Amino acid sequence: MTVITNEKNELIPTRTVTGWRVCIDYRRLNDATRKDHFPLPFIDQMLERLAGHNYYCFLDGMSGYFQIPISPEDQEKTTFTCLYGTFAYRRIPFGLCNAPATFQRCMIAIFDELVGDIMEVFMDDFSVFGDSFDKCLHNLEKVLIRCEETNLALNWEKCHFMVTEGIVLGHKISSQGIEVDRAKIDVISNLTPPVNVKAIRSFLGHADFYRRLIKDFSKIARPLTKLLEKDAPFDFTAECNDAFAALKHKLTHAPIMVGPD
Repeated sequence: MTVITNEKNELIPTRTVTGWRVCIDYRRLNDATRKDHFPLPFIDQMLERLAGHNYYCFLDGMSGYFQIPISPEDQEKTTFTCLYGTFAYRRIPFGLCNAPATFQRCMIAIFDELVGDIMEVFMDDFSVFGDSFDKCLHNLEKVLIRCEETNLALNWEKCHFMVTEGIVLGHKISSQGIEVDRAKIDVISNLTPPVNVKAIRSFLGHADFYRRLIKDFSKIARPLTKLLEKDAPFDFTAECNDAFAALKHKLTHAPIMVGPD
């Protein structure tokens, strides 16, 4: 995380890009693959369970899928060609349809009884919490011991220990509740009015991520969603501009949400 200053001279924590990931087109392999429907956690439910604690530790798995080996007899199915020859993966690559479900199942199996009690797991993001410093430290010890026992490696540069707030899946989590991530909001607030349907769809997609924090979101966005209807002419009227400005304002002044007691 890097702290930057925005146009209003506010300090905003922002994630920096530290590298690139290779994703191969495995559509033909995915079509022939029997789908694994192991569920990912519901983000809103997970955030509600996370919010309201005094201390957190945010851990990040090293290289994600690459920690899960592929059976030797199945490695040839990941074969790809490039300028330097033909290669196959020995670890799960990006692009396989069952990779997320397989990884999530593995993480749930590793942390099993700890999930929901002292931590939450979403793919390679592990959030440990506690209502006191000593309790959080004790919970962190349990999680790290489990990582050692199962040879699960963590990315030291992306781990944050014993903090009172943090960013989880685009939301700021603290003892007060759930807030929007100011780094993402700054990007949205600086957007210019859309000039075509693609730009409107992109804006609504970003704003929709925080719709649970905005009262009457669908009513406010109605003039913009009308432009997405089939065969509807693109006419960005004053009403559309007002809706666009209203959503930007609502996003930058979204309230702190507290999970139900």
